[in-house]
Amino acid sequence: MEKMKVLFLCTGNSARSQMAEAFTRYYAGDAIDAYSAGLEPKGIHPMTVKVMEESGIDIRPQTSKPLSDYLGKLHFGYLITVCGQADKNCPAVFPGMGQRLHWEFEDPVAATGSEEDRLQAFRQIRDLIRVRVQNWLEGIGIQAAKR
Repeated sequence: MEKMKVLFLCTGNSARSQMAEAFTRYYAGDAIDAYSAGLEPKGIHPMTVKVMEESGIDIRPQTSKPLSDYLGKLHFGYLITVCGQADKNCPAVFPGMGQRLHWEFEDPVAATGSEEDRLQAFRQIRDLIRVRVQNWLEGIGIQAAKR
């Protein structure tokens, strides 16, 4: 049986969707294939890499990708938008899409202030996404790995 696939979508694919992809891979293990994409990919933000490393997850192998890399090419059991812009602008009909969910998170890339202030914004969103992924996995019957 083929593993379920999930696609996390946001506008830039630089922070929130990358974090959600990484946490899903980390906690779901072999139970799910996780992907992420952006409507207008901008590359992974360096602070995303830093705060995920603080959690023990190296996302440097991940890349920022456009939605067109997947549209109509893979079947996803779930498409999860993680920002309002992606939720609003994602095609209503997505070939090969199962259930569509929306998880709203503020964009840490938009944070202002000192470097520490901005890092704190990234950490806050990272922690919210971690909990949301863990709860979602539990809700769909996948025991999150205790790490």
